[in-house]
Amino acid sequence: MDKPSYLLIDESVLPEIYRKVVLANELLENGQAASTAEAARQAGISRSVYYKYKNAVFPYVRRDTGGIFTVQAVLHDKPGVLVDLLTVFYRANANILTINQNIPAKGKAYVTVSARSDRMRGDADTLLRELLDVPGVLHVENILG
Repeated sequence: MDKPSYLLIDESVLPEIYRKVVLANELLENGQAASTAEAARQAGISRSVYYKYKNAVFPYVRRDTGGIFTVQAVLHDKPGVLVDLLTVFYRANANILTINQNIPAKGKAYVTVSARSDRMRGDADTLLRELLDVPGVLHVENILG
């Protein structure tokens, strides 16, 4: 299978449908929509359009944040998952600055972790892959950095 290639395109020249797919993903990730059907409806698109583009359209995040990055994760609401997630940061020598966890809902916990990366072993993409390998981690996204 060929390695995917990407384009960086000014959002203003793209069809509005792509912005709506990004919105639907955000609604799901932050818990404002309980299902893909609800997220698609709130974003003003059909579920078929959402499913067609959901894994292909992402917002661009600048990476010039001075060695600080922020990760948003969705975890199973069960003991030990957050500790295991934070252990990955520890092993990578990423200095955690803040942790914010919302009250779990529907068996899922939404967590945001900001960390300093200037002394980190490896890069942010490697850390994200390792975080996804943690049992109980459902989704991880680098939202800043």
